[in-house]
Amino acid sequence: MDLFDLIEKIHKRPVMYLGQLSIGQLRTFLAGYCFARRQMNLPQTEQEKVFAMFQSWIQEKFGVSSNQHWDQIILAYSQDEQDAVEQFFVLFYEFINTHKYSDTKQLTSSHR
Repeated sequence: MDLFDLIEKIHKRPVMYLGQLSIGQLRTFLAGYCFARRQMNLPQTEQEKVFAMFQSWIQEKFGVSSNQHWDQIILAYSQDEQDAVEQFFVLFYEFINTHKYSDTKQLTSSHR
């Protein structure tokens, strides 16, 4: 399973993966995934390289120059944690649609 497949699975059943609808839990889960891959000495995938740009994209999109993580920025512009998680997926699909990445076409085609 690659990173974008994992994000798609989380999107379909967030509580199963995160335990609760929390944007902070989502960021921690994804950071754990990336940490585990590094610990296993697996090379960074193209999807992971693309996702690494999500932080700066979010900062630019919301005009935020502080050191807040993407989850904190999204939460600040959301009604609550549930809304923040929902907004993450909207923003994530928008983000990957802005990149020329062939594997994202299939993933995002149902979310346009």
